Amino acid sequence: MKNSILTFISAKKSGKKLTMLTAYDYSMAKLIDECGVNGILVGDSLGMVCLGYKDTLSVTMDDMIHHTKAVARGTTNALVIGDMPFMSYQTSLYDAVKNAGRFVQEAGAQAVKLEGGAIVCPQIQAIVDAQIPVMGHIGLTPQSVNMFGGFKVQGKDMIHAKKLIEDAKKIEAAGAFAIVLECIPSKLADIISKEISIPTIGIGAGGGCDGQILVYQDMLNMFSDLKPKFAKNFANVGDLMRDGFKSYVKEVTEGTFPSIEHCFKIDDEILNKLY
Repeated sequence: MKNSILTFISAKKSGKKLTMLTAYDYSMAKLIDECGVNGILVGDSLGMVCLGYKDTLSVTMDDMIHHTKAVARGTTNALVIGDMPFMSYQTSLYDAVKNAGRFVQEAGAQAVKLEGGAIVCPQIQAIVDAQIPVMGHIGLTPQSVNMFGGFKVQGKDMIHAKKLIEDAKKIEAAGAFAIVLECIPSKLADIISKEISIPTIGIGAGGGCDGQILVYQDMLNMFSDLKPKFAKNFANVGDLMRDGFKSYVKEVTEGTFPSIEHCFKIDDEILNKLY
């Protein structure tokens, strides 16, 4: 049965944990979707794990639309959420609604995600008023990496912890159907999860959140540039891929691949007529 924002809302009420992963292309989205996750986020993290940028700030709307289209084509059951990139919603309410609409109309997403607390609540409300579901995102918001001075845990002192609680409540009031909590202390995430009626999706925020999300390259050990503390290695796919690539190089250079079972035949009679 197709997951929707109602799936997320009902899961919060029933206490059922939600599962989300990122995806950026058709084949990976298809694999992930077949495994029963509730949501697939086409994250602007693609800037780092797919495009090789040092952060997410260089990702454009066209990048996001291109990848979201591919993911949507490979997804049947999961809720597909498009991640609004840097400067696609901060500039005006018009830009926020217009770009959110592109995710739905052009790319086939069913919802969008945007980063920030109370300051982006007008954008959240405007997008929701346009009948587009919104997922919020607070804590370590990668688009604010320059303001934070790096990828650092957020909400560790009283002032910032209190602000995160207030931001979560305001995001809920603005109409978001869920909130990502990234890199905040687990006990603070527990409080936020209990204070609001919409589900919290944790990434580096402990097990008390209503659901979890990971970048699939992190949890499969496929991305070596950055190894977040919160990303458990669920399978050494990266090592398996390296072994496969090395075996391919070895067999081609030695002349053992392709062998006869990988080749197509032609009748010798036809070949004889060529000369």
